[in-house]
Amino acid sequence: MAMIDSASLPSPANRRDGRTNPFAGIRAFFSDFLARAFDPYRPELHYMRGPGPACRAKQAAARQTVH
Repeated sequence: MAMIDSASLPSPANRRDGRTNPFAGIRAFFSDFLARAFDPYRPELHYMRGPGPACRAKQAAARQTVH
């Protein structure tokens, strides 16, 4: 999982005139939370969980020559 270093990002609570908006930080937090909570990407679905069809075919051919 990727880690985001919040110290390197500009604070969304800071305005250009130097004043801070207390709700901007809360809004940014929930926006980031919702984006991560409902992210459709599930990496565990992309990992191999065993030998594929080429490996099975190779093993089947090797078993036939041994017997």
